[in-house]
Amino acid sequence: MPDKNVINILLADDDKDDRYFFAKALKSLPIPTKLVTVDDGEQLMNYLAENKSKLPDILFLDINMPRKNGNECLIEIKSNKDINYFPVIMYSTSLKDTVAEMLFQNGAHYYLRKGDFKDLVNHLQLVLTMLQGENFQRPSIEEFVLNDIKVT
Repeated sequence: MPDKNVINILLADDDKDDRYFFAKALKSLPIPTKLVTVDDGEQLMNYLAENKSKLPDILFLDINMPRKNGNECLIEIKSNKDINYFPVIMYSTSLKDTVAEMLFQNGAHYYLRKGDFKDLVNHLQLVLTMLQGENFQRPSIEEFVLNDIKVT
């Protein structure tokens, strides 16, 4: 029987080191989580299709991946009524304002820029605490980039 207190997280990222640090950051948090990872956009979409009756609580989605990029996946997810309701956090190394606006318009909940380990831990704590509190809603475009939100 699944534990309702555990947050099920799906991470789609082609970088092995980034997946490792993400998992390590999650383990340092006091919030119980279960992490599943996929290596590219095609694997992500296959995973979601095969698991649509038990989708993750949240998806962290890298933008630059082979076979199908994060924006293509985001559009596909948000246009599918069976899977469009769960939060998608874009997770990548760079960010241009035009890209952030496009991701926001395509339905992403937040954007988290890959940075140092401490920042990752702090921002994951913020996101997962919001998710636990069931007050997880899409912000305005001005608050879309999590790195711009100061956490301590």
